[in-house]
Amino acid sequence: MMGEDTLVFDSVTHLYDMSDGNVKTDGGDQFRNHLFGFHQYLTPDEDRILDAEEFLREWDAETVAEVVFAESDVDLLIAQPLPLTDFFHDGLSSWEKCAAMAEQYPDRMLFWGAVNPLEGDRALELMERQVEEFGAKAFKLYNVRYDYGEPFPWRMDDPQIAFPIFEKAKELGVELIGVHKGVPLGPQPIEGTELSDIDRAAVEFPELDFMVFHPGMPFLDELLWQVVRFDNVYASLAATINFIDLAPRKFAETVGKLLFWGGPEKLVYGSEVPLFHPQWALERFWEFEMPEELVEGYGYPQLTPEIKAMILSGNLARLMDVDLDAAEETVKNDEFARRRAEDGTPDSWATVEF
Repeated sequence: MMGEDTLVFDSVTHLYDMSDGNVKTDGGDQFRNHLFGFHQYLTPDEDRILDAEEFLREWDAETVAEVVFAESDVDLLIAQPLPLTDFFHDGLSSWEKCAAMAEQYPDRMLFWGAVNPLEGDRALELMERQVEEFGAKAFKLYNVRYDYGEPFPWRMDDPQIAFPIFEKAKELGVELIGVHKGVPLGPQPIEGTELSDIDRAAVEFPELDFMVFHPGMPFLDELLWQVVRFDNVYASLAATINFIDLAPRKFAETVGKLLFWGGPEKLVYGSEVPLFHPQWALERFWEFEMPEELVEGYGYPQLTPEIKAMILSGNLARLMDVDLDAAEETVKNDEFARRRAEDGTPDSWATVEF
């Protein structure tokens, strides 16, 4: 918890397998090395920065749980797979492992499914399996896929590729679709990560909520006009929040714009564990204040404790239909809470075996 009474509900963690044996193509090698570069560049010098051997490994559920629940103030978490099977043998973050992780920590975690819409009926069948057998509460999609060395971008407004996925989600009772936008990694063509395709998806499927991750960097201005026009478009600060130390002004302007145009109810916290350790960014966010010249000169709202609480847990809990009061009663008495009460919060990565 942050402060005395604010739960933290993290919108994204991955069970990365970045080991050599899981890399399928040169594109996969580029992709994992870009992730490693983000980790090294955006982690503060005073925090522990992992070296290549420590970072480019297979991350298991127990290790990630230790990082998140024993070493940070995160209370609840989304276990989120990656369907990048064109780059990595298991997709980089296997949906089976993520589902098993959520089952292992049912009071702390929820599972989101992930499919490749280009697979047609096979993707729809996998959606059904992930929901009915493994309890997937939402789906995370990626708009650029590769095969035979060529990129195959697809759009969220494609009636043949995307709309059947959205219809299936509705049929299964799933109301939230997340999508990776911006932040092109590896050899991905940047046009596959831009945001113009969100408009029609949001209009055609008003029953669904769409969450744009990262939030669409470098297409932030496009996202602003979507969060203000569509009630069902949200932004996750995953990865973006990690600019808070290296580039606090950039962070202030990004969050300020989103608050100004979309309002505080449209923003959701995300850590991207284990890309980054969650604690340092959480602490800085809780202490962060919008620069007064941005408040006075641009009308950006101040980051009050109430707004921070909405971003850290309230908004995602509403979207995922999670009772935060009940969750607090559950998590404050579990093994991780007891250990933290007895031993305090250890130093970053201190409880993890590398």
